[in-house]
Amino acid sequence: MKKIVTLTALGAILAAANANAAGFHLREQSAAAMGNAFAGATAGAENNSYAYFNVAGLTRQKGTQVNVGGTYIIPRAEAHDIYDQNGDRKQDVNNIVHAAIAPNGTISHQLNDEVTLGLSLNVPFGMITKYDGEWAGSDHGITSKVITATTTPMVAWKATDKLSVGAGLPIQYVKARLSNTVNARGVYGANLEGDTVDVGYQLGAMYEFDENTRIGVGYRSEINHKLKGDISSDAPASLGFLNQDISARLDTPAMFSVGAYHRINDKWEVMAEYQRVFWNSFDSLDIYGTEGIPGPEGTALISSTPENWRDTNFYAIGVSYQLDHQWKLRLGFAYDESAVKTADRTPRIPDSDRYWYSMGLNYAYSENMTFDFGFTYIQAKEASINIPNNYPSTGSRGVSAEYDNSVKLVGLSLNYKF
Repeated sequence: MKKIVTLTALGAILAAANANAAGFHLREQSAAAMGNAFAGATAGAENNSYAYFNVAGLTRQKGTQVNVGGTYIIPRAEAHDIYDQNGDRKQDVNNIVHAAIAPNGTISHQLNDEVTLGLSLNVPFGMITKYDGEWAGSDHGITSKVITATTTPMVAWKATDKLSVGAGLPIQYVKARLSNTVNARGVYGANLEGDTVDVGYQLGAMYEFDENTRIGVGYRSEINHKLKGDISSDAPASLGFLNQDISARLDTPAMFSVGAYHRINDKWEVMAEYQRVFWNSFDSLDIYGTEGIPGPEGTALISSTPENWRDTNFYAIGVSYQLDHQWKLRLGFAYDESAVKTADRTPRIPDSDRYWYSMGLNYAYSENMTFDFGFTYIQAKEASINIPNNYPSTGSRGVSAEYDNSVKLVGLSLNYKF
């Protein structure tokens, strides 16, 4: 049987060269936290947008509050020194990753001195990459697009004067589309689309030593997605099972984070963050249809791609300085490890380690209304791919390339207390 196109991963389309965090996690869920490169995000709780990182921090939000914001993502990705399967040099490819806006919003309401409820809307995963259809690696990816939306009802409880705990129920919608050419011909195209809604859970705890010092712990569970959709192609039937309904399992990773916050005096605050993302749950991608090798529960395996992702670490430190009674300056630096091993890089995910350089401003317009601005420049280490012919046993054409990647992030938000 000639296998289907090299679907280098339905999950991998979420990742790609210039996603803002390793793998396909979009960390940009709070403009305030972005100003400190997300250092102390699990302990900061400066407004209710921090609940994405630690739901327990909602107990610090008094009354009813609304936070609305978004991040404008400006990526730069260039592939150069590209060679095809014959060793011939090919034209460089620029503007692989496209700009996008990731919105976020949270509303919280304090029921009493102990219990606070919340509801958030976030885009934790998402990207668009697009190569020229004639590029040398078209078998391994042309267009990759994902849209996600997660709504999370939350509750936080102040168990003691110092300890708060909380929980949330993330309800996540994922829609994905990818395209490439098929079977080493480069003349036929294939498109895959699928979507799903699935549920996970979120836990958090915060301990306040005093009014100036606190630590936080946050955990977001793995979410087991089973996307359903279809694949279509203009290729003849003899090249494989290219026109049928499909399903694919994609497990988004569990995340554990711990953060610390300390207010030195009326002017200075310092914070730090560590996060472990358990990417090893994404070890392979199996795509099932109605025709192919018999699989479980009456399905048929039409493609299996090894991924072999590894767990990653994120480290961040930050500092804030109160300029006057209305303005606060934030600074931060972070180091983010890649989830993809060098041997497993593909054109859809030439992921690499990256450095974050962040700054932000908080402006208190009034006692009830504040604005936050955050800016981050992410510099990724150089990445390379080297895919041999017929990898992985699908008849797809080999390709090698070098990648230069960076991202600029601009975040804005408004917080209002009723």
